[in-house]
Amino acid sequence: MHELIIQVPLLGMEWEAFILLFITALAGGAFGAAIGALPAFIFTGFVVFLGEGLAYLQREVAAVPAIDATLGTNVTGVIGFGAITGPHIAFAGGVAASAYAGMKYPEMKPDGWDYHFGKNILYAFGTQPDILAVGAVFGVLGMLINQVAAAVGTPTDTIALSVVLTALIARLTFGYPLVGRPAGGGFLDMSPFEREEPAAAADGGTADGLYPNRLATEPWLPHQYKWAGVATIGLVGGILGGYIWIQTGSIFLGYAISAMSLLFLQLGVEKIPVTHHITLIGAVGAVVVDPMAGSVVALLAAGVFGVVSGLLGEVTQRILYAHSGTHVDPPAMAIALAMLVVAVLALLGVLPNAGYL
Repeated sequence: MHELIIQVPLLGMEWEAFILLFITALAGGAFGAAIGALPAFIFTGFVVFLGEGLAYLQREVAAVPAIDATLGTNVTGVIGFGAITGPHIAFAGGVAASAYAGMKYPEMKPDGWDYHFGKNILYAFGTQPDILAVGAVFGVLGMLINQVAAAVGTPTDTIALSVVLTALIARLTFGYPLVGRPAGGGFLDMSPFEREEPAAAADGGTADGLYPNRLATEPWLPHQYKWAGVATIGLVGGILGGYIWIQTGSIFLGYAISAMSLLFLQLGVEKIPVTHHITLIGAVGAVVVDPMAGSVVALLAAGVFGVVSGLLGEVTQRILYAHSGTHVDPPAMAIALAMLVVAVLALLGVLPNAGYL
């Protein structure tokens, strides 16, 4: 007898595989809420590092028949970027949990956290059922957005896009302004933060009495928001991401190292830069330029791509992070925008390929 295969409309998946993914995404989102969004993403880095390391080993010892040729790819794709630690599931669940807790449980805000508690992606919520349920729901939402966006051929990194969209949906769901009202000279002006101006009580709901000591403007990274510094770390990180690809053939290995480095930020080491969007897009720069100009020019292009991605992260944080009360991830916004441009240029024939898309 032939087994009846029922496909999920639009997604092109069998129902059994979809249900398996659905249930796991519930757990993955709850896991992100339980341990915190940033710790969940740090796990992404470690798992992707393992997967990319295995894939590199397989390429180097391809003649050894005992090694499954799909092992590294499965670790990276199925677990690292999948339902266990995929940023669109675990990180998204943690971000939504923080947004929910910021309104529901302001008393949880730890001493020394000066921003709205809804932005605290370092906080682990443990076993509180309602918060974990929020994480679970948004883990599934992130999975669905990613699956649909990929199925319809969205020309960008659909995981990064999912991270952004789930964060914006969480912001609206839990009563935060979508963008917020900027202080000072507009959205791009960070000088109110430098002057330590307090948030105005009439700021569209961002200063609602729960957090009377909030600042009017809250930059994503107080140590990484000045244009010159962002461009500099973009150049450095882009070159390193490009070099790693040139030497190993892995686009995601530099990304993984950057993600793992955030363990130090989680542990309180001051001024650790956030660079995964930089090393990833830097590697993409090398990938798209190398076929046209060779490795040296590709490495320089990686630096340029890294600068662009770093600046995209800074522009987007000034618009969508700094003036409301929840976390909308600047690296995810930068990756989604950068890869959209790469995809369009590849479709137009300007670039020989679209990187990892």
